[in-house]
Parts: sequence; C-alpha cells; structure tokens
Amino acid sequence: MIVLTSLTFGIIEGPRLGWRTAAILGSFAAVVVALPVLALYERRRTEPLLDIRFFRSVPFSGATVTAVCGFAALGGFLFLNTLYLQSVRHYSPLHAGLLTLPMAAMTAVFGPVSGRVVAARGPRVPLLLAGAGIACCGVLLSQVTNHTAIWYLMIAYLLFGFGFGMLNAPITNSAASGMPRSQAGVAAAIASTSRQIGAALGVAVLGTVVTSRIKGTFATGFTSASHLGWDIMIGCGVAVFVLGVVTTSPWAHRTAAVAAKLIEADQNSSQGQEARPESVHAAAD
Repeated sequence: MIVLTSLTFGIIEGPRLGWRTAAILGSFAAVVVALPVLALYERRRTEPLLDIRFFRSVPFSGATVTAVCGFAALGGFLFLNTLYLQSVRHYSPLHAGLLTLPMAAMTAVFGPVSGRVVAARGPRVPLLLAGAGIACCGVLLSQVTNHTAIWYLMIAYLLFGFGFGMLNAPITNSAASGMPRSQAGVAAAIASTSRQIGAALGVAVLGTVVTSRIKGTFATGFTSASHLGWDIMIGCGVAVFVLGVVTTSPWAHRTAAVAAKLIEADQNSSQGQEARPESVHAAAD
C-alpha cells in the first residue's frame, strides 16, 4: 500500500508540485525504502502474503510484469481516449461509450478464445497476439488528429480489444504454472494484484506525461500531446510481446521447476518441524 500510494502520488503530482520538491522526493524515497523492507519482512513470515521465492520462476515474474504492462495500457487507453472523444471531439459521454463498444466486444469474444488456445497450445501464442494487438493500436492512435475519421478509430479500438482479450488467460496460466498446487492460488492472486497496480500506474503515467505537454487550450493541444502517451502504450505492447517469447522458453520452464522444488522443500521441512513436538508429546504419553 505504501509503495503504490507513494509512487502514484509522486507521478501524478510531480508536474504540479515540481519534481524536486520535498513532497515528491519524499514519495519516491518512501518507495525505495518500503520495497526492501517488505521483502525482508515477508521472508521471515511462516506464511508470507508475498512469497519472494515465487520471483525465482521466470514465468511467474514475467506474468507479473506482463500484467502490469497490459493493464497499464488499458488504463492509459481508457483515460486518454475518453478525454479525446469528449473534450476534443465533443461527443457526449453516451456517444463516447458507444464508440468504444467495439473494443469491449472484441475483448468479450476473444477472452474465451484465448483460454482455449492456452489450454491447447500454451500461453505463448496468446501473449504474442496480445502484445501485437496493443502495439498496433498504439501505432494507429499515435497518428490521430482532431478530425480523424471514425472508421480509423474503430480499427484501432478493434485491435486493442483483440489484444487485451487475448491477455488475461495466459497471465493467470503463466503465474500458476509450475507452482506447487498449494501455492497456485496465491500466485494467481499476486498476478491479479499486478493487474490493478498496472491499471493505476497506466492512468498516472500516461495522464501525467500527456497533460504536462499540452500547449494552448486543452481542446486544441491535447491531441498532439497525447502522441507520446500512445507511444508509451506501444512500448507496453512490445514488452508483452517480448515477455511472451522469453517466459515461454525452455529455460523459463526450468526456472519454474527449480522454484517449485525449493518452495515444496521448505514447506515439507516446516511441516516436519511442526509435527515433531506432537510426536514427542505422544511418545511421552
């Protein structure tokens, strides 16, 4: 909570308060201090909320980063696109929502498709398609003007919906794959938390980058300023694509197996230590 709150506050308020002010520097310092403290604290707990050993598995670590990147793209897309449609194109909230329905429809259609592909062929293909769809949408939106044709926007929205629809199933699969069955739920929960972190950071980062570059009035300066935001979304899509290649490699699967054996060994040893006093007690009786 401290890490996410401080980081989000620093990113959003940095342009307004100044990046070198005490409040902003203090926020980022709190992040730097809180992260290692959290890691040390969780390592000493018998049943940690965040087991640091999970991150020895490349598929798990990759799923966490993929979730952050993918949902950062979603948060930034929804935020910037809403401002573009309503404040620049002057559509009502209802019309703006209707225009983005193709994106939601594609997500609803390809979400189940992604699950079937993951079950049949593994997470690599959906991850590659997800990264490509998000990146291609960013490429199209980085070229928009104040008068871009609606059909052009529809193509971009369809691409994003397709990419995002392919994303969720492989994230959960990669996070839980190779983990001991007793820890699969915890691993999936951490991946879900990473989704929420990504969405919050997407709005914070893309919103801050774009709004700080607006020159003139909001209606006339937003579109050109938003191009850098869409470029960042392209980077998120490329990151998802690259992680899809790296985290599904044979080397990555070997790291997951090693991490699983380490966790299982620690669990067995801790269970043995708990059972010992009981057995001694029973012998004494």
